[in-house]
Amino acid sequence: MAATLSPAAWPVAPCGCAVGRTGHDRSSSGQPQQHGCPTLRAVTRPVLRLLALRDSALSVEEVLTAVDDPAAGGVVSFTGVVRDSDGGRAVRELEYVAHPDAEAALERVAQRIASDLPVLGLAAVHRTGLLRVGEVAVVVAASAPHRGEAFEGARRLIDDLKATVPVWKRQVFREGDEEWVGTP
Repeated sequence: MAATLSPAAWPVAPCGCAVGRTGHDRSSSGQPQQHGCPTLRAVTRPVLRLLALRDSALSVEEVLTAVDDPAAGGVVSFTGVVRDSDGGRAVRELEYVAHPDAEAALERVAQRIASDLPVLGLAAVHRTGLLRVGEVAVVVAASAPHRGEAFEGARRLIDDLKATVPVWKRQVFREGDEEWVGTP
């Protein structure tokens, strides 16, 4: 399920207004604005476009579509797939387990990136459940006016997601033994 964004997640224009789903029409407190601020009148989408954990197959196309923006000069994505080995050992399958607060943590990660970088769109979807070798485990994307910002946004999104969002991996090796990775 995609995260629902609160008014605090909307990008804020220099005048203090936030860009809501219907345009540059709310103050940073979420209250409707009565003035016709021209700063970002044409902008109709928040920066945080798609943030989700799913127990079904992921779509790279869905993530790329989510960050699509006519002002973007660069779109960068990363797709993580289940590989057949780790540390010289053959991997049979993986299982991802998420903490109940994982989507909220993912939203916090994306909010930090959106406030630090001039990105136009961010999206991240991570699988949960049992995955076989070759299946897509995570997809992230960032769009920005220029390629450097898009690369930096996507890189931070995957790196910060992996470092701070509580999603844990259980690797099952071909021999039948297993190990947990990234657990506290």
